[in-house]
Amino acid sequence: MQRPREYTVQEVAAQLASPTPPRLLDVREPSEWELVHLAAGQLISDDLLEQILTEWPKETAIVCYCHHGIRSLNAAVFLQQKGFQNVGSMRGGIDAWSIEIDTSLPRY
Repeated sequence: MQRPREYTVQEVAAQLASPTPPRLLDVREPSEWELVHLAAGQLISDDLLEQILTEWPKETAIVCYCHHGIRSLNAAVFLQQKGFQNVGSMRGGIDAWSIEIDTSLPRY
């Protein structure tokens, strides 16, 4: 099995602006989400994970993100192991997004 793709923040921004954007999964802690999050993101929870695994089509385009891109890569590997074929991770996480895409977002 190949390692999931790591997208740059510029690639994710372009994907989100496309007519068929990916599902954006925030795999950080709720306290981190409260500090800053991307509007298109969905904070992962036990309920959402159950829904993803049982209801989402395996070809759903998914990009995971976290603070710096490490947890999100692990989450992408997990989803790939569960059969998702179009899953990746945002390299550099929300920290890179706040530096390169939207400087109005606070960094932590």
